[in-house]
Amino acid sequence: MDCPDLLLAADSPAPSPCFVLDEARLAANAAILDSVQRATGAKILLALKGFAAWAVFPLLSRARGGPLWGVCASSVDEARLGREDFGGEVHAFAAAWSEEEFRELLTLCDHIVFNSVAQWQRFRPLAEAANAGPRAAAPVSLGLRLNPEHSEGTVPLYDPCAPGSRLGIRPGQLARRMAPADLSGISGLHFHTLCEQGADALSRTLDAVEVRFGPYLTGRRWLNFGGGHHITRDGYDLPLLCRLLDRWHARYGAQIYLEPGEAVALNAGWLTATVLDVVEADMPVAVLDVSAACHMPDVLEMPYRPEVLYRAGATPPRRAAAPGADAWTCRLAGKSCLAGDVIGEYAFAAPLAVGQRLVFADMAIYSMVKTTTFNGLRLPSIGICRGADAPPGERFRLLRRFGYADFRERLS
Repeated sequence: MDCPDLLLAADSPAPSPCFVLDEARLAANAAILDSVQRATGAKILLALKGFAAWAVFPLLSRARGGPLWGVCASSVDEARLGREDFGGEVHAFAAAWSEEEFRELLTLCDHIVFNSVAQWQRFRPLAEAANAGPRAAAPVSLGLRLNPEHSEGTVPLYDPCAPGSRLGIRPGQLARRMAPADLSGISGLHFHTLCEQGADALSRTLDAVEVRFGPYLTGRRWLNFGGGHHITRDGYDLPLLCRLLDRWHARYGAQIYLEPGEAVALNAGWLTATVLDVVEADMPVAVLDVSAACHMPDVLEMPYRPEVLYRAGATPPRRAAAPGADAWTCRLAGKSCLAGDVIGEYAFAAPLAVGQRLVFADMAIYSMVKTTTFNGLRLPSIGICRGADAPPGERFRLLRRFGYADFRERLS
């Protein structure tokens, strides 16, 4: 019995709504990522901005018995979570740091990447003082983020190299501020152009980086290729990725880092939902106990149409079809007061009934870290589904329920 079978069973132990982590799929993703590390010597980090469910860090962290070398953080709190719960290396990047944040980062991080030359120049004295004092035994490594002005993303909201992007130092800016020989104190360079893309897009990015920043790459101790690598997706070109990593390591003699978030937990999480009502509009609208706005905001932001599983009678789980491709088409919608709280249109073998359960796929990445309590809607519970070899009574474990206190205590 796979996780969807368990979650859609009439006697399912999982509450609704509930994010359910899929232990077997997380382990399978981790094994693919580790195969890349073993083949190339590259180090892969978990991007906490995409997935930060610390209950499963032991499956992922090399410091806890898993394969990944550490985390990359976008804030002080993510860096602290990485240091305390994941272990291994902690890397941090943000569009800008305050002095208060930077001082705390110096106690938490192994690598800190700056988004501008000005930020590096401002905080360099603090970093050097820490490295000569309390961090002398394990100095903090400093880096700069580059913007190669090469877009691979298809959605401007998620394209770090889109026109007008504030992320990274552009070639002309870096050339005006310093020559390659002036990078003393900078150990590494970071760039990020991808979003859910393959090794072919990385290959084009690397070509663009060499054309625009070639002289600055020589002499660096590490090079970070950022995130957006869809390494665990079916059909991803792993041999090409490994050739690219090997080529750059041989050419520049630097430690190569990748920091995917999505690839770590791709297809490794589910969201249970229940039909509360079916109302008539221009088509039937099934109102669920989940909300796109509160519980899966990328559905509205990207936007995208998540896969939905359901059970029709005693049959195995089925995938809802495209509108019009099965007997009954409806719109799935959330329960918030936002008029646009709509998940999408789907076709089912028969009309949905009040109380019927649905399961949304690929809900571990981004959805869990971006949930809100808008309207006072409670956050979905969190659970974990273990592999089919687990004893029947131990297939599902509830990790957390949320309540009124979680809503109240985030306000004042």
